[in-house]
Amino acid sequence: MRIKSAPGLALIVSALLAGGCTSPSSPERESQTAPDANFAAYRTFGWQPPPAASSDEPMRLLDSNIRTAIGAEMTSRGYTEVKDDPELWVAYETAADERLKSSPFRIGIGLGSFGSNVGGSVNVGSPSVQSYREGRLIIHVVDAAANRELWFGSIAGSMDKRKLDAATVARAVALAMQDLPARTAAP
Repeated sequence: MRIKSAPGLALIVSALLAGGCTSPSSPERESQTAPDANFAAYRTFGWQPPPAASSDEPMRLLDSNIRTAIGAEMTSRGYTEVKDDPELWVAYETAADERLKSSPFRIGIGLGSFGSNVGGSVNVGSPSVQSYREGRLIIHVVDAAANRELWFGSIAGSMDKRKLDAATVARAVALAMQDLPARTAAP
């Protein structure tokens, strides 16, 4: 299984997504585990090799932050990172979409009195449409020997490119990986 993403777009989208959501609603996350996955059988993980076309590209700061955060989550769940012959491959990808948010036409009418004075008001709000970017970070955990995905997790939400710090990236990755099974000792 090879995960591909355009390097330039991936950097921009990852940066924006990792900044966190700017809307009041919480980010949308989802995950899925293969029904027959036995995570107790795996001890090590490594990074899925990059596509040949981009293998000589330097690692960007944001990619480094994402990888550090994913590595920390894997380690906290009992997996050990190795460079040679890992049992699990870890990969991530990013995506972005333009979304529209609309506010409907509104009319407000108010009446009231204070003492002997009576008053009223009418307020009209015009409809509006705003465009925003929604980004998604998707993390894959793959059985390296069988080349079969065992788990994936994702997080999506509106993006704020002004927040790129490592702590924000770590929070987004932790939310995306919240349901990844921890390694348990094999019986």
